[in-house]
Amino acid sequence: MVRNILGLIAGYVVGSIVNFALIMVNMTALAPAGADFSTPEGVNAAMASLQPINFAVVFLAHALGTLAGAFTASMIAVSHKMLISMIIGCLFLIGGIYAAYAIEAPMWFEATDLLLAYIPMAWLGAKFAGSLRGS
Repeated sequence: MVRNILGLIAGYVVGSIVNFALIMVNMTALAPAGADFSTPEGVNAAMASLQPINFAVVFLAHALGTLAGAFTASMIAVSHKMLISMIIGCLFLIGGIYAAYAIEAPMWFEATDLLLAYIPMAWLGAKFAGSLRGS
């Protein structure tokens, strides 16, 4: 039970770090000149100047963050590994839904992000961890 809770916490932290690191790369190295990504309003103002690479990196941040978090949680947990990975996916999905609400991204991006970056990646994270454990 304790390791399951620790797995959940560690998975959320690891996933958040991966997500944040990739978002920071997008904001610093790939951002259009003068773009302010510090607030949802700033992101909305810069939306028209974003390139496809910016959307790709944000999608990867969400997908890889969820994948890393679910994988970590499943590796640490001792039981209910898939459930714990899915909880990680749901937590990140809630964040994605909020972002879709707060940031006026194109509909194609929001649909792709919400449908592919969270629950499927949490499932894959649990499956990858299971294949490494041999179970």
